[in-house]
Amino acid sequence: MAMERDGKSGIERRGFLKGLATGAAAGAAGAALTGRAGAQDQALELLIQQQRDELGEGFDSASRTIHMPKASLPTLSPGTPQTTEAAIGQYEGIVARGGWPAIPPADKLRLGVRHPSVAPLRQRLIIAGDLEASGGVADVFDSFVEAAVRRFQVRHGLTVDGVVREPTLRALNIPAEVRLSQLKTNLVRLRTFSGSLGNRFVMVNLPAALIEAVENGTVVTRHIAVVGKPDRPSPDIQSKIVEINFNPYWTVPVSIVRRDLIPKMQAEPDYLTKNRIRIFDPHKNELQPEQINWYSEEAVNYEFKQDPGSFNSLGSIRINFPNPHQVYMHDTPLKNLFGEDFRFHSSGCVRVQNVRELVNWLLSTTPGWSRSEIDQAIRNAERKDARVTPPVPLYWVYVTAWATSDGIAQFREDIYNRDGLGAVSNRG
Repeated sequence: MAMERDGKSGIERRGFLKGLATGAAAGAAGAALTGRAGAQDQALELLIQQQRDELGEGFDSASRTIHMPKASLPTLSPGTPQTTEAAIGQYEGIVARGGWPAIPPADKLRLGVRHPSVAPLRQRLIIAGDLEASGGVADVFDSFVEAAVRRFQVRHGLTVDGVVREPTLRALNIPAEVRLSQLKTNLVRLRTFSGSLGNRFVMVNLPAALIEAVENGTVVTRHIAVVGKPDRPSPDIQSKIVEINFNPYWTVPVSIVRRDLIPKMQAEPDYLTKNRIRIFDPHKNELQPEQINWYSEEAVNYEFKQDPGSFNSLGSIRINFPNPHQVYMHDTPLKNLFGEDFRFHSSGCVRVQNVRELVNWLLSTTPGWSRSEIDQAIRNAERKDARVTPPVPLYWVYVTAWATSDGIAQFREDIYNRDGLGAVSNRG
């Protein structure tokens, strides 16, 4: 019945647009070209407004059979391999039927635009299951297309605004064969985690730059992350979170001293002083920056320690877990990085958006660490540590393609080039 209503509504909209276009043409007979363009714009505006009036604010979630991915479904679960296998079958069918069309570049396809690229965009979205096949005018970017683009952006970890900018166009133009290969490659990885993950665990999906806290099979809190740069990748890890440091010092790793700090001091001799980073020799004697030859490797022999505070590179919280890579999860003063699509800026550690909510959940089973006590520890700006009781399993994983139990396939960029695909060229 819903599809019948959609079909009827689509016919009515096409008739409505045709009538408006005819009326606009008649009214503009003998008018200048700008007058005709204005009449067409008015017709499109009226069409879009009619759709909004018919469907209401929540049309994309309430009155369509295609739904957004459920935020409560975890990336890792005992059932993820099975649902990913089902997605492989679907994508094998798409590839067998010729895949999907490439979308020619266009400047910001968005709601209200009429453009030849909208027609292949519609087909692309229909083939992948983001858009129903009924209704709409082929070259008009209407509210149905906007909702489908938003769904596509959610499935690919992109900024969800319903506008086809360059990152969305690039993802749209990755061939179906590549997506099928990704699903098959990641199925092997997912099978590694098909056993017991624990009733409570934390997952960091590195290519998604995303963190999930999972309890009893449900995501209870989700956090955007900033992870390792492509040339300093974050490692795969299976461990347990054992400790939270409040208002921590930051001891600069030797690798960062060599790669970053020495060149920085050559360019800005007052950098350490401005950022309240102190230097200690092996006997814990404090040194002054001018005592060190910054045009040599001398600095790697010393310890560099940043005082606690809002300026500290770790922010107000550090999350510790045993691992051989000397990495950890932490807060950051650079909150703006969480708003980017490309969130691969660290030297291997993981920065956590809204880290206080994650810590509240981690310590919810630890006596003496209620939400108010956590807030007070941060507010007092004093060094404090909390042991996580019991320790919480932690998984840093590399998953670029998977399907959750709602049957929706998701994809992320192979940022560390581990899928064996080489450079993927866009056909658009």
